[in-house]
Amino acid sequence: MKIINGGICAAKGFKASGMYCGIKEQPEGNHKNDICLFVSDVVCNTAAVYTQNKVKGAPIVVTKANLKASNNKSIAVIANSKNANTCNFDGEEKANKMCELVATKLGVPKEQVIVASTGVIGQILPIEPIERAVPQLVRELDYNKNLEAAIAIMTTDTVKKEYAVEFEIKGTTCKLGGMAKGSGMIHPNMATTLNFITTDCKVSSELLQKALNDVVKVTYNCLSIDGDTSTNDMVSLMANGLAKNEEITEENEGYIAFKEALFEVMANLTRMLAKDGEGATKLLECVTSGAPDLDTAIIVAKSIICSSLFKSAMFGEDANWGRVLCAIGYADADFDITKVDVSFKSEKGEVEVCKDGSGIPFLEEKATEVLSADEIFILVNLNAGEAKATAWGCDLTYDYVKINGDYRT
Repeated sequence: MKIINGGICAAKGFKASGMYCGIKEQPEGNHKNDICLFVSDVVCNTAAVYTQNKVKGAPIVVTKANLKASNNKSIAVIANSKNANTCNFDGEEKANKMCELVATKLGVPKEQVIVASTGVIGQILPIEPIERAVPQLVRELDYNKNLEAAIAIMTTDTVKKEYAVEFEIKGTTCKLGGMAKGSGMIHPNMATTLNFITTDCKVSSELLQKALNDVVKVTYNCLSIDGDTSTNDMVSLMANGLAKNEEITEENEGYIAFKEALFEVMANLTRMLAKDGEGATKLLECVTSGAPDLDTAIIVAKSIICSSLFKSAMFGEDANWGRVLCAIGYADADFDITKVDVSFKSEKGEVEVCKDGSGIPFLEEKATEVLSADEIFILVNLNAGEAKATAWGCDLTYDYVKINGDYRT
C-alpha cells in the first residue's frame, strides 16, 4: 500500500470543483469556498452511514431517500458549509432542490445525487446563491480540484483534511481516497462530521456497506472532541469500478486488501479530525491493549478520551493519572481494575504512572516533559486478553469555549 496525493480525486474517474457562492455573506478578501461538487465518470455502488441523533439535518433525510430509491447508486455529491440546513420548515425542499439542480446540469437522475450540509443549525438555507453556483461548479469540474472541494466543507477547521492510498488486488492497481471536515461538535455514533470517500475498486454494494460499517466502528466511532453528536454527521463511500479489477462479491483476499485500504484512509482522516479539534493544542491517542474483546477495548479507550477532566489535565501538561483510572472505572465494561497498567508517551519519552491499578513513583519533571509534546499517547493495558483498540481526541482548552461562545453570531 502506498500513500498518494489527490484526496477524493485520487481514484480514477472522479473530478471535483469548489467555489465561494455567498451562503453566508463574508467580508471582501475572506471569500473562502463554501460549496463543492464532485462527480464520477460512471455510476457508483454506494454505501453510507449517518448520525444517530434524533434531530437529523434535511440533507441526511434526502440522501437516505435518494440512495434507497436508486438501489444504493450515486454519481455526484454536492456539499456546502456555513449552513447545516437543519431544523428548518423548508429544509427537505431545499436539499431536494440542490440535488435537482445538479441532476439537471449533469443529465442524471436526481436520486443519484448525494447532498450534505454543515454549519449553523436552525437558520434558513438561502437557495439562490446555490442556484447561481451550480452551473459554474459543473463547468469547472476537474480531475485535479480535490483541494477546492476539501476547503469548501471546512467550518471552524483550521486545516483541510485529505488522505489517499494506492493498493493492489491480484495485480490490478486500485486507488482509494477521501476528505473530511470537522473540528467541534464531534462525538460520533455510527458516523461523524462530513466524510466522503471514493475508490475506483470494483466492489458490490453489500460488501461496500459491510466494510464501511466495520471500519467506522474502529475509526470514526473511536473519535471524540467534545461529546456532542452532530445532526448532520455522514460518511459516504462511492466505488465506480474503473480500476477494472474482478468485482469483489465475497470476503476473499481482494476484500481484505480493500478493507485494509479503507481503514488506512479512514484512520488517518480520524487522526486529522482529532488533531484539529476546536482550540486544541494536543492530539491525544489512547491505545487500550490486553482487553478480553474488541468492544471492551473500544469502550475503555473512548471513556478516557471523552473525559473532560482528563482532557483538561493534558492541556495543563499535568500527569494526573488518577483521572485516567477514574474514566476507566466508569467505563461500561467488565474487567479487573486491579490489573490495569497506565503510562504516558510522546516523542519526548515515556513515563509509567500506574501498575496493577495503583500509583507508582515517577519523576514529575519527566512526566511534564513527556506531556509538553503536541501528540500524546495514553497506553492502557487491562492485562485480561489479546484485544486492542485506539481512540482519538484532543485536549480541552480556553479557546474551545471562546470559539463556541459566539459560534452562531
